[in-house]
Amino acid sequence: MRNIHILGVPLDLGSGHRGVDMGPSAIRITSLGEDIERLGYSITDRGDIVSPIHETKRSGDSAKKYIREIASTCKKVHQSVLKSLCAHALPIVLGGDHSIAVGSVAATSEFARSKRKPLGLIWIDAHADMNTPETSPSGNVHGMPLSAILGREPSELSQVGHALVKIKPAKTVLIGIRNLDSRERQMVLASGVHVFTMKDIDREGITTITEKALDIAGTGTAGFHVSFDLDVCDPSFAPGVGTPVKGGLSYREAHLLMEMMADSDRLLALDMVELNPILDTQNTTAIFASELILSAIGKKIL
Repeated sequence: MRNIHILGVPLDLGSGHRGVDMGPSAIRITSLGEDIERLGYSITDRGDIVSPIHETKRSGDSAKKYIREIASTCKKVHQSVLKSLCAHALPIVLGGDHSIAVGSVAATSEFARSKRKPLGLIWIDAHADMNTPETSPSGNVHGMPLSAILGREPSELSQVGHALVKIKPAKTVLIGIRNLDSRERQMVLASGVHVFTMKDIDREGITTITEKALDIAGTGTAGFHVSFDLDVCDPSFAPGVGTPVKGGLSYREAHLLMEMMADSDRLLALDMVELNPILDTQNTTAIFASELILSAIGKKIL
């Protein structure tokens, strides 16, 4: 029986909107733990990583706000997720804003390297999160984690863990992209990562796109890490996010995507981030997030 570890990271310093710090609690109260056990897994909830709050810190550099505090939190995430992986557990990280993925991906990358294989990364998001302090129009660090994971700026985040480059661009897949900053667009095009926009999904269908993503991230690797930002889904049914963008994944597209991740049996770790209960309606987005997690670990219709 495989053990699943739940880890909450109630960090909202990387976001321009308050509230995502309550995301882990909102997901937990949907009975996530009990539902995971019903699937036959052993579950360990490792609690929350203590995270700083706005009221006790100063934002510092306006080009990368709260960067020291975010980097410190990501180091704790790295240590905790690596501990779970070394215990042969599947870590599920509940956010919190997307900057926390620097820590979780750093841990999964290090674990894969111990197997002498690279890691695949599937980044499911409306945004590419590949800004740097130089290109970001807001200075909000939740728009920069993938840049750091690929070994670029901000350096405070790229230095989390034991390798500067956590993932090779050739093994990195972005799904659901539909909102890029102007300078970020050029960085994405030059990066070498594989990008499947909503237009690609509209034209080819979510099944074909997911099969391509699994082939890229799963072939020749130790497995893949999935980092799921809830704003990839259409806000008509997932309103509880800080940066909603119309025209996202449908309810069934999101579930099929996660179901196919489970079917591949290659998932090493999962982030579920950017849930903002303040902006939600009767916890519907949190319930949806919980359902997606269950699909990702093998819940089936039949």
